[in-house]
Amino acid sequence: MRTPPKPRAGFRPKVRRPSLNTWRSRAALTLIGLVLLATTVVLARFGRQNFFHALNFPGRLTGAVLLAVSLTTLVGSAAVLDHWTRHCFAYSGLVALVGAFAALLANVLLLVTTWHDGDSLFYKVLFGVLAAGSALAAFLVWRTSVMIPTPKRVAAAVIVPSVIAVANYGYQNLWQPYERETSPVIALSVGKPVFSKDRKAFAVPVDVTLANRGDRSFYVLGSEFHAMAQQVPLSPRDRLQEQWRADADQWSKPSEVNPLSRREIHQPGELVAAKPWVDPGIWIESNDTFTTRTVVQLPLNTPYDQVTFYASANLARKDRLVLQPPLNFLTKSWGAKAVPEWVKKQQNKDYDFLVYRARVREDDAIDEYTRDARYVTVYWRFGTHGASVAASIAREGEEGRVLTATEDREMTSRYGLTTLSTGPHVKNLWDIKSQR
Repeated sequence: MRTPPKPRAGFRPKVRRPSLNTWRSRAALTLIGLVLLATTVVLARFGRQNFFHALNFPGRLTGAVLLAVSLTTLVGSAAVLDHWTRHCFAYSGLVALVGAFAALLANVLLLVTTWHDGDSLFYKVLFGVLAAGSALAAFLVWRTSVMIPTPKRVAAAVIVPSVIAVANYGYQNLWQPYERETSPVIALSVGKPVFSKDRKAFAVPVDVTLANRGDRSFYVLGSEFHAMAQQVPLSPRDRLQEQWRADADQWSKPSEVNPLSRREIHQPGELVAAKPWVDPGIWIESNDTFTTRTVVQLPLNTPYDQVTFYASANLARKDRLVLQPPLNFLTKSWGAKAVPEWVKKQQNKDYDFLVYRARVREDDAIDEYTRDARYVTVYWRFGTHGASVAASIAREGEEGRVLTATEDREMTSRYGLTTLSTGPHVKNLWDIKSQR
C-alpha cells in the first residue's frame, strides 16, 4: 500500500476561500459583518459603562470582559472582510471564526441574563437576534474550511476567555446573591435620668449606636426609635396557671411579648415617644460608627411602672444600588388617596403612615438598561401600640403588590436589603418615682 508523500517544508494546505461571485456569498458577508459590528457596538456600550461606573468589582470585571470581547468582534469583522475579498492575511478566516464564536458566547450569556432579570422586550429581542445571528455567522465562517495552524493553542485561546466569562456570570448570578456578609449592628444605651428644675418631671437619655464592622457600606433607608410604657401592678398572691396561659396567648402579638410572672401583671404597652434617629438616605461607611442621642420625658407622677425602648433600621448595600435623588417625603396615610392598598387596609384609628420614596439606580449597566426603573418606598408607621419602619423596592405602580416569598428573597438578595433591630431594653421607674 502506498503512503502519501510528506508535504515539503513551508507547504500550506489549500484553503477554500469564499468569493463574492454569487449572491449567497455576498449575503453571508453582509450578514456576518452586520452581526459582528452590531455586537461590537452593544458590548462596547455596556462594557464601558460597567468598567467605569459599576459599583463593585464583579461589575468592573464584567465591563473589562465585555470591552475585550467587543474588540475581538471588531477585529473579527475586519478579518471577515479580508477573508471574503482581499485575502491579504493567511489566518483571517481563523480570526473571523474566533470573533464569531466570541460574539456567540457573549450574546448567549446576555440573552440568559436579560431573560432572567430584565424587563425590556427590546433587549430580549435584540440579544435573541444577535445570538441567533452570531451562531449562523460562526457556522458560515466554519464552512469555508478555515485553516487552524495550531489547534491546541487556538482551543486554549478560545476556552480560557470562555471559562472566565462563564465563571464571572456564575459569580454574579449564582454565588453572589446568596453570600453572607457581616451586617451592621444597633445598640441602645440608657443613661441616668435627669429631673426638671421643679422636680415634677424627669428625662431619660438614650443613645442609639449604629456600628458597621463589615467591609461594605450601607444606605439607611429608614429608622425608628420608640418607647413603650407599661403599668405592672403586683398580685397579692401567686397567679394561677390559667392566668399564665392568658399571658402566653398574647405572645402571638409582637408588641405584647411580656414575661410570664408569678406576681407581676403586665398591662398592654402604650407609645410614649417615637422618632427617626437617622436622616433617611444617608449612608454609613465600612468600619464606621454613628451615634445619636434622644430623650424621653415623663411626669414624675406617671402611672407607668416600666418604660421599654426599641430601635430599628432598614438598610441597603451601597454596592448594590444608588439612591437618586435622596429619599424625599411622598405622602401620608391620612387624607391621602395615593397610598398602596395594603396601607389602607392596615390604617385604623391606632396606626398612621408616612411614605418616602427615591429612584433606584442598578449596580451595573446591563441591569440599568434592561430593567424598568425601580423605586424604593419607605413606610414609617406609628400608633398607640408602637412604631415600625418598612422598605420595599418595586417598579412604579407596583408598590402595593404583595410579593411572594421567592420574590421577596430575590429583591432582598439583589439589593442587599437588611433590617436591624434592638430591644426591648427595659427601664424600671420605681426608683425615679420614689424621689417625689
